Amino acid sequence: MPILFTTDGSPGHRRLALWQDIVCDVYVGLDCTSDLGSAFRGSVTHTAFGQAVCSEVCSDRQRVYRTSQRISRADADFVLVALGREGIGGVVQDGRDTVIRPGEFAIYDTTRPYELQFDAAFRQTVFKLPRQILQRRIGAIEAVTAISFGADSPLQPLAYDFIIKLCERADHIGAEHAERLSEQAADLLAMTLAERLRTQPLPSSSHRAALLYRIRAHISARLSDPDLSLPKVARELGLSARYVNDLFSDEETSFRRYVLAERLRRCQRDLGSPTHTHRQISEIAFSWGFNDLSHFGRAFREQFGLSPREWRRSAKTR
Repeated sequence: MPILFTTDGSPGHRRLALWQDIVCDVYVGLDCTSDLGSAFRGSVTHTAFGQAVCSEVCSDRQRVYRTSQRISRADADFVLVALGREGIGGVVQDGRDTVIRPGEFAIYDTTRPYELQFDAAFRQTVFKLPRQILQRRIGAIEAVTAISFGADSPLQPLAYDFIIKLCERADHIGAEHAERLSEQAADLLAMTLAERLRTQPLPSSSHRAALLYRIRAHISARLSDPDLSLPKVARELGLSARYVNDLFSDEETSFRRYVLAERLRRCQRDLGSPTHTHRQISEIAFSWGFNDLSHFGRAFREQFGLSPREWRRSAKTR
Protein backbone atom coordinates (compact mmCIF):
# COMPACT_ATOMS: atom_id res chain seq x y z
CA MET A 1 0.00 0.00 0.00
CA PRO A 2 1.23 3.55 -0.66
CA ILE A 3 2.41 5.53 2.35
CA LEU A 4 0.28 8.63 2.98
CA PHE A 5 1.64 11.81 4.49
CA THR A 6 -0.84 14.60 5.25
CA THR A 7 -1.19 17.84 7.17
CA ASP A 8 -4.74 16.89 8.18
CA GLY A 9 -5.14 16.64 11.92
CA SER A 10 -2.12 18.81 12.72
CA PRO A 11 -2.46 22.20 14.50
CA GLY A 12 -2.82 25.10 12.08
CA HIS A 13 0.33 26.82 13.28
CA ARG A 14 2.34 23.66 12.58
CA ARG A 15 1.05 22.84 9.11
CA LEU A 16 3.64 24.59 6.95
CA ALA A 17 6.53 23.28 9.04
CA LEU A 18 5.05 19.79 8.90
CA TRP A 19 4.53 20.11 5.15
CA GLN A 20 8.18 21.01 4.67
CA ASP A 21 9.18 17.93 6.67
CA ILE A 22 6.86 15.79 4.54
CA VAL A 23 8.17 16.94 1.15
CA CYS A 24 11.75 16.64 2.37
CA ASP A 25 11.11 13.03 3.38
CA VAL A 26 9.44 12.09 0.10
CA TYR A 27 11.54 14.09 -2.36
CA VAL A 28 14.72 15.97 -1.37
CA GLY A 29 15.64 18.85 0.96
CA LEU A 30 13.33 21.75 0.06
CA ASP A 31 12.04 25.04 1.45
CA CYS A 32 8.29 25.69 1.19
CA THR A 33 6.34 28.91 1.67
CA SER A 34 2.64 29.79 1.43
CA ASP A 35 0.56 32.83 2.29
CA LEU A 36 -2.29 30.63 3.58
CA GLY A 37 -0.76 30.14 7.02
CA SER A 38 -2.88 27.92 9.27
CA ALA A 39 -5.38 27.31 6.42
CA PHE A 40 -2.78 25.46 4.34
CA ARG A 41 -3.42 21.81 3.53
CA GLY A 42 -1.45 19.20 1.63
CA SER A 43 -0.96 15.46 1.23
CA VAL A 44 1.55 13.15 -0.50
CA THR A 45 1.45 9.44 -1.25
CA HIS A 46 4.71 7.54 -1.64
CA THR A 47 5.31 4.12 -3.24
CA ALA A 48 8.70 2.56 -4.04
CA PHE A 49 8.77 1.13 -7.57
CA GLY A 50 11.99 -0.64 -8.53
CA GLN A 51 14.72 2.00 -8.42
CA ALA A 52 12.08 4.71 -8.83
CA VAL A 53 9.54 6.25 -6.46
CA CYS A 54 5.95 7.04 -7.46
CA SER A 55 4.13 9.77 -5.56
CA GLU A 56 1.07 11.94 -5.84
CA VAL A 57 0.99 15.38 -4.29
CA CYS A 58 -2.18 17.39 -3.61
CA SER A 59 -1.69 20.81 -2.10
CA ASP A 60 -2.84 24.39 -1.77
CA ARG A 61 -0.91 27.27 -3.34
CA GLN A 62 2.76 27.52 -2.40
CA ARG A 63 6.32 28.13 -3.54
CA VAL A 64 8.95 25.40 -3.28
CA TYR A 65 12.70 26.07 -3.48
CA ARG A 66 15.67 23.75 -3.92
CA THR A 67 18.54 26.04 -2.95
CA SER A 68 22.32 25.77 -3.25
CA GLN A 69 22.50 25.57 0.53
CA ARG A 70 20.14 22.59 0.57
CA ILE A 71 22.11 20.90 -2.21
CA SER A 72 25.41 21.35 -0.37
CA ARG A 73 24.01 19.61 2.73
CA ALA A 74 22.94 16.41 0.93
CA ASP A 75 24.03 14.32 -2.04
CA ALA A 76 20.54 13.59 -3.44
CA ASP A 77 21.03 12.79 -7.12
CA PHE A 78 17.65 12.35 -8.78
CA VAL A 79 15.55 13.46 -11.70
CA LEU A 80 11.94 14.32 -10.89
CA VAL A 81 9.26 14.00 -13.56
CA ALA A 82 6.25 16.13 -12.61
CA LEU A 83 3.04 15.13 -14.42
CA GLY A 84 0.10 17.51 -14.24
CA ARG A 85 -3.26 16.09 -13.10
CA GLU A 86 -5.23 19.09 -11.80
CA GLY A 87 -4.40 22.79 -11.62
CA ILE A 88 -1.27 24.45 -13.00
CA GLY A 89 2.31 24.35 -11.72
CA GLY A 90 5.40 26.28 -12.72
CA VAL A 91 9.01 25.05 -12.87
CA VAL A 92 12.13 27.22 -12.97
CA GLN A 93 15.59 25.70 -13.56
CA ASP A 94 18.72 26.26 -15.67
CA GLY A 95 17.61 29.72 -16.79
CA ARG A 96 14.25 28.51 -18.13
CA ASP A 97 10.71 28.47 -16.79
CA THR A 98 7.61 26.63 -17.92
CA VAL A 99 4.14 25.65 -16.74
CA ILE A 100 2.72 22.15 -16.33
CA ARG A 101 -0.97 21.76 -17.16
CA PRO A 102 -3.05 18.59 -16.86
CA GLY A 103 -1.80 16.11 -19.46
CA GLU A 104 1.69 17.68 -19.56
CA PHE A 105 4.94 16.95 -17.77
CA ALA A 106 8.34 18.52 -17.15
CA ILE A 107 11.54 17.34 -15.50
CA TYR A 108 13.94 18.93 -13.04
CA ASP A 109 17.26 17.84 -11.57
CA THR A 110 17.89 17.76 -7.81
CA THR A 111 21.63 18.42 -8.19
CA ARG A 112 20.98 22.05 -9.26
CA PRO A 113 18.72 24.77 -7.81
CA TYR A 114 15.11 24.94 -8.93
CA GLU A 115 11.84 26.60 -7.96
CA LEU A 116 8.28 25.28 -8.17
CA GLN A 117 5.40 27.76 -8.30
CA PHE A 118 1.75 26.95 -7.58
CA ASP A 119 -0.74 29.83 -7.49
CA ALA A 120 -3.77 27.68 -6.66
CA ALA A 121 -4.62 24.20 -5.44
CA PHE A 122 -3.11 21.47 -7.62
CA ARG A 123 -2.50 17.74 -8.01
CA GLN A 124 0.59 16.19 -9.62
CA THR A 125 2.02 12.74 -10.02
CA VAL A 126 5.79 12.81 -9.47
CA PHE A 127 8.07 10.04 -10.73
CA LYS A 128 11.49 10.15 -9.04
CA LEU A 129 14.38 8.14 -10.45
CA PRO A 130 18.15 8.16 -9.93
CA ARG A 131 19.76 10.60 -12.35
CA GLN A 132 22.30 8.02 -13.53
CA ILE A 133 19.46 5.92 -14.98
CA LEU A 134 18.69 8.71 -17.46
CA GLN A 135 22.33 9.68 -17.92
CA ARG A 136 23.12 6.11 -18.92
CA ARG A 137 20.64 6.51 -21.76
CA ILE A 138 20.93 10.11 -22.89
CA GLY A 139 23.84 11.78 -21.12
CA ALA A 140 23.47 15.30 -19.69
CA ILE A 141 19.89 16.55 -19.35
CA GLU A 142 20.50 20.27 -18.69
CA ALA A 143 19.08 21.19 -22.11
CA VAL A 144 15.64 19.69 -21.37
CA THR A 145 14.89 20.68 -17.77
CA ALA A 146 12.00 23.13 -17.17
CA ILE A 147 10.49 22.43 -20.61
CA SER A 148 6.88 21.27 -20.96
CA PHE A 149 6.09 18.04 -22.80
CA GLY A 150 2.48 17.64 -23.88
CA ALA A 151 1.18 16.53 -27.27
CA ASP A 152 3.79 17.97 -29.66
CA SER A 153 4.68 14.45 -30.80
CA PRO A 154 3.24 10.93 -30.36
CA LEU A 155 5.95 10.03 -27.83
CA GLN A 156 5.06 12.75 -25.33
CA PRO A 157 1.50 11.65 -24.44
CA LEU A 158 2.66 8.04 -24.60
CA ALA A 159 5.32 8.73 -21.96
CA TYR A 160 2.81 10.68 -19.86
CA ASP A 161 0.17 7.93 -19.98
CA PHE A 162 2.67 5.12 -19.33
CA ILE A 163 4.16 6.75 -16.22
CA ILE A 164 0.73 7.76 -14.88
CA LYS A 165 -0.58 4.20 -15.26
CA LEU A 166 2.53 2.76 -13.61
CA CYS A 167 2.18 5.06 -10.63
CA GLU A 168 -1.55 4.37 -10.29
CA ARG A 169 -0.85 0.63 -10.12
CA ALA A 170 2.55 0.72 -8.38
CA ASP A 171 1.36 -0.86 -5.12
CA HIS A 172 -0.21 -3.78 -7.03
CA ILE A 173 2.88 -4.68 -9.08
CA GLY A 174 5.38 -7.18 -7.67
CA ALA A 175 9.02 -6.24 -7.14
CA GLU A 176 10.23 -8.58 -9.90
CA HIS A 177 8.11 -6.67 -12.46
CA ALA A 178 8.56 -3.20 -10.95
CA GLU A 179 12.29 -3.17 -11.67
CA ARG A 180 11.78 -3.96 -15.34
CA LEU A 181 8.84 -1.60 -15.77
CA SER A 182 10.73 1.29 -14.18
CA GLU A 183 13.53 0.66 -16.68
CA GLN A 184 10.98 0.69 -19.51
CA ALA A 185 9.59 3.98 -18.22
CA ALA A 186 13.14 5.39 -18.24
CA ASP A 187 13.60 4.13 -21.81
CA LEU A 188 10.42 5.84 -22.98
CA LEU A 189 11.25 9.04 -21.11
CA ALA A 190 14.75 9.07 -22.61
CA MET A 191 13.35 8.63 -26.13
CA THR A 192 10.98 11.55 -25.53
CA LEU A 193 13.79 13.78 -24.26
CA ALA A 194 16.10 12.76 -27.11
CA GLU A 195 13.38 13.62 -29.63
CA ARG A 196 13.14 17.13 -28.17
CA LEU A 197 16.92 17.48 -28.22
CA ARG A 198 16.92 16.76 -31.97
CA THR A 199 14.38 19.52 -32.69
CA GLN A 200 16.13 22.42 -30.98
CA PRO A 201 19.55 24.02 -31.43
CA LEU A 202 22.03 22.05 -29.38
CA PRO A 203 25.37 22.87 -27.86
CA SER A 204 27.97 20.37 -29.01
CA SER A 205 27.82 18.50 -25.70
CA SER A 206 24.06 17.91 -26.06
CA HIS A 207 24.47 16.86 -29.70
CA ARG A 208 27.01 14.27 -28.62
CA ALA A 209 24.68 13.13 -25.83
CA ALA A 210 21.84 12.64 -28.33
CA LEU A 211 24.11 10.62 -30.62
CA LEU A 212 25.25 8.50 -27.70
CA TYR A 213 21.63 7.81 -26.81
CA ARG A 214 21.01 6.58 -30.38
CA ILE A 215 24.01 4.28 -30.10
CA ARG A 216 22.89 2.92 -26.71
CA ALA A 217 19.36 2.28 -28.01
CA HIS A 218 20.82 0.50 -31.06
CA ILE A 219 23.00 -1.67 -28.81
CA SER A 220 20.14 -2.42 -26.43
CA ALA A 221 18.04 -3.82 -29.26
CA ARG A 222 20.90 -6.12 -30.34
CA LEU A 223 22.48 -7.24 -27.05
CA SER A 224 21.44 -10.84 -27.62
CA ASP A 225 23.47 -10.98 -30.86
CA PRO A 226 26.85 -12.65 -30.10
CA ASP A 227 28.25 -11.04 -33.26
CA LEU A 228 27.50 -7.51 -32.05
CA SER A 229 30.64 -5.49 -32.76
CA LEU A 230 31.88 -1.93 -32.93
CA PRO A 231 32.46 -1.93 -36.74
CA LYS A 232 28.99 -3.41 -37.31
CA VAL A 233 27.17 -0.88 -35.10
CA ALA A 234 29.16 2.05 -36.52
CA ARG A 235 28.35 0.97 -40.07
CA GLU A 236 24.63 0.54 -39.34
CA LEU A 237 24.46 4.04 -37.80
CA GLY A 238 26.56 5.71 -40.48
CA LEU A 239 29.35 6.65 -38.07
CA SER A 240 33.01 5.77 -37.86
CA ALA A 241 34.12 3.25 -35.25
CA ARG A 242 36.61 5.77 -33.93
CA TYR A 243 33.88 8.38 -33.43
CA VAL A 244 31.62 5.89 -31.61
CA ASN A 245 34.40 5.11 -29.13
CA ASP A 246 35.13 8.83 -28.82
CA LEU A 247 31.51 9.41 -27.78
CA PHE A 248 31.75 6.68 -25.15
CA SER A 249 34.94 8.28 -23.85
CA ASP A 250 32.81 11.23 -22.67
CA GLU A 251 31.64 8.87 -19.95
CA GLU A 252 35.03 7.25 -19.38
CA THR A 253 34.14 3.96 -21.02
CA SER A 254 34.35 2.31 -24.45
CA PHE A 255 32.04 0.43 -26.78
CA ARG A 256 33.39 -2.93 -25.63
CA ARG A 257 33.18 -2.14 -21.91
CA TYR A 258 29.68 -0.69 -22.29
CA VAL A 259 28.35 -3.76 -24.13
CA LEU A 260 29.91 -6.09 -21.55
CA ALA A 261 28.45 -4.09 -18.63
CA GLU A 262 24.97 -4.05 -20.19
CA ARG A 263 25.04 -7.79 -20.87
CA LEU A 264 26.17 -8.50 -17.32
CA ARG A 265 23.47 -6.22 -15.93
CA ARG A 266 20.75 -8.05 -17.90
CA CYS A 267 22.11 -11.42 -16.75
CA GLN A 268 22.23 -10.25 -13.14
CA ARG A 269 18.62 -9.09 -13.39
CA ASP A 270 17.39 -12.38 -14.88
CA LEU A 271 19.38 -14.52 -12.45
CA GLY A 272 17.75 -12.70 -9.54
CA SER A 273 14.22 -12.79 -10.96
CA PRO A 274 11.72 -15.42 -9.73
CA THR A 275 10.30 -15.57 -13.27
CA HIS A 276 13.59 -17.05 -14.56
CA THR A 277 14.29 -19.67 -11.87
CA HIS A 278 13.50 -22.47 -14.34
CA ARG A 279 16.27 -21.35 -16.71
CA GLN A 280 19.85 -22.62 -16.57
CA ILE A 281 22.61 -20.07 -15.93
CA SER A 282 24.17 -20.96 -19.28
CA GLU A 283 20.85 -20.36 -21.07
CA ILE A 284 20.57 -16.88 -19.58
CA ALA A 285 24.18 -16.04 -20.45
CA PHE A 286 23.78 -17.21 -24.06
CA SER A 287 20.49 -15.32 -24.41
CA TRP A 288 22.34 -12.05 -23.74
CA GLY A 289 25.10 -12.58 -26.28
CA PHE A 290 27.79 -14.42 -24.30
CA ASN A 291 29.32 -17.37 -26.13
CA ASP A 292 32.02 -18.36 -23.62
CA LEU A 293 30.80 -19.48 -20.16
CA SER A 294 34.25 -19.22 -18.58
CA HIS A 295 34.58 -15.63 -19.72
CA PHE A 296 31.03 -14.89 -18.54
CA GLY A 297 31.73 -16.33 -15.07
CA ARG A 298 34.98 -14.38 -14.64
CA ALA A 299 33.43 -11.12 -15.84
CA PHE A 300 30.35 -11.57 -13.64
CA ARG A 301 32.44 -12.16 -10.50
CA GLU A 302 34.67 -9.20 -11.29
CA GLN A 303 31.64 -6.94 -11.77
CA PHE A 304 29.45 -8.08 -8.86
CA GLY A 305 31.81 -9.84 -6.42
CA LEU A 306 29.94 -13.16 -6.65
CA SER A 307 29.77 -15.97 -9.17
CA PRO A 308 26.52 -16.24 -11.16
CA ARG A 309 25.51 -19.26 -9.06
CA GLU A 310 26.28 -17.45 -5.80
CA TRP A 311 24.34 -14.40 -6.96
CA ARG A 312 21.30 -16.53 -7.86
CA ARG A 313 21.44 -18.29 -4.48
CA SER A 314 21.73 -14.99 -2.56
CA ALA A 315 18.84 -13.47 -4.52
CA LYS A 316 16.54 -16.27 -3.34
CA THR A 317 17.15 -15.33 0.30
CA ARG A 318 16.38 -11.61 -0.11
